[in-house]
Amino acid sequence: MIHKMKLNEDPFERMKNGTKTVEFRLFDEKRKKIKVGDQIEFSKLPDLQDKLLVDVVELYKENTFENLFRKLYNDEEEIKRKTKAMYEIYSPEKEQQYGIVGIKIKC
Repeated sequence: MIHKMKLNEDPFERMKNGTKTVEFRLFDEKRKKIKVGDQIEFSKLPDLQDKLLVDVVELYKENTFENLFRKLYNDEEEIKRKTKAMYEIYSPEKEQQYGIVGIKIKC
């Protein structure tokens, strides 16, 4: 199955060049449909003209961004920085409502 998602320019470019290998999202109804082996077509914001098709190779589920980052990273500063950055996109209320998923991808 192919899922469609939008992505800001910076993470899109990092995914395209291979330096971003995990996409973090709320584990909402749309993300609950994603399975290992599926594909995701990312469209680059704002114009959605550039597209990138990736394979889903693993899913990491957790109740908070911080807990998920603690599973994936050892650097305390990086964990704090990444958690803060996610709260600029998603509210703690939404995090509590849905939980979190890390989608490990391969181009």
